[in-house]
Amino acid sequence: MPVRTEPAMGTLVTIRVLPSGGESDAAIDRAFSWFHEIERRCTRFSEASELMQLAAQPGMPVAASPILFEAVRFALLVAEESGGAFDPTLGHRMQARGFDRHHRTGETLRTAADDAATYRDVQLDAVHRTITLLRPLTLDLGAVAKGLAIDTAARELAPFGDFAIDAGGDLYLGGCNDRGAPWSIGIRHPRREGELIARLTVSNQAVCTSGDYERVIDGGEHHILDPQTGASPRHAASATVVASGAMLADALATAAFVLGPAEGIDLLTRMGVEGLIVTKELDQHQTQGLCRVA
Repeated sequence: MPVRTEPAMGTLVTIRVLPSGGESDAAIDRAFSWFHEIERRCTRFSEASELMQLAAQPGMPVAASPILFEAVRFALLVAEESGGAFDPTLGHRMQARGFDRHHRTGETLRTAADDAATYRDVQLDAVHRTITLLRPLTLDLGAVAKGLAIDTAARELAPFGDFAIDAGGDLYLGGCNDRGAPWSIGIRHPRREGELIARLTVSNQAVCTSGDYERVIDGGEHHILDPQTGASPRHAASATVVASGAMLADALATAAFVLGPAEGIDLLTRMGVEGLIVTKELDQHQTQGLCRVA
């Protein structure tokens, strides 16, 4: 079973394909190339990225590649569906919190932005495939871009049937494991290192989790922000989403985390995905259909 791990998008990406041979090796090469290409276009940590070239031209319609346009289009759709709980225009706030360093080069990047900017200040023209930033702002496409890379890599591997992609805990599981059964996935306990709080069984689905234990800074703040308050949400410890694709699962996990258990589960149900939200008190709230994959 070919297994390969490479650094990409600020994490380690591991790809496993159960059928072996030269064809699967070539497909793994192509899958990793998508991670690197999407990162190159969508990162906010490099002045040379297409995303940051867009940020340097506020008020101007800027022609976008299919990759960047799709990432931004999808991010705005989730922002609208979640009532702004997911907002891709928080890049400058993330920079202000110290999340401004490239994971490989150590390069830091700070940009000017209008603090009042929201996702409604990003305008798309699908006919001409342009993006216009109506105010100075920095897009943070982290969750969307990584999900897009996972989904694109999964399409490269789909002909082999049985495979797994793990991008720093964000997963896509194709087909079955090496025992011919659906993949069994453990959900990390948000407070007990090395323990699981739930286990899921999935096939041809993505599983993504947002947690308050990742990238913690002083005062208990972390990398997930509530766009309404500018602070880290206080209701949830983690939110896990099971969906047909990682881009959807990752973005909705962030939105559900921000919304908290009641509104978050309502959003996931309305969007037709399954999920689990664990509160600070370790109470578990889940969609009705999660029992079918637990």
